[in-house]
Amino acid sequence: MNRKILFRIFLALFAYAVFVILVINFYNDSPDQMHWDDREEYNRQFIAKVKLDEFTFDQALLKLGSPDITEARSFKDTYFQVMFYRTQHIKSDGITTQDECTFLLFIDGVLQEIGLGDNYPEQWAIINNYEI
Repeated sequence: MNRKILFRIFLALFAYAVFVILVINFYNDSPDQMHWDDREEYNRQFIAKVKLDEFTFDQALLKLGSPDITEARSFKDTYFQVMFYRTQHIKSDGITTQDECTFLLFIDGVLQEIGLGDNYPEQWAIINNYEI
């Protein structure tokens, strides 16, 4: 083979390797930076793997980023935090609604319940499910 062709092949491979290294080291792969449909899929897959009583509020913020909708309430010295993450697309209106989300209920910072947003009880009726 011609030396000129070999040189160009090695140069192309070197340039590709440098590009890959730069992407791996400097690409910010956080959920907040993802396109909406990629983030939905990421949220769906990640939430399917979490375990009740082991996953914490801080881990949710770290791994899933900021929630699309959030609610919080303190009741009888117990802190309830509900985070809604978009996991399905229903209507292209530019607004994320609860029926497009999966909710994560944290009681005192620990995950206690996961459910589809359209099944989330209104007016904090979810508190009635827990003896405090």
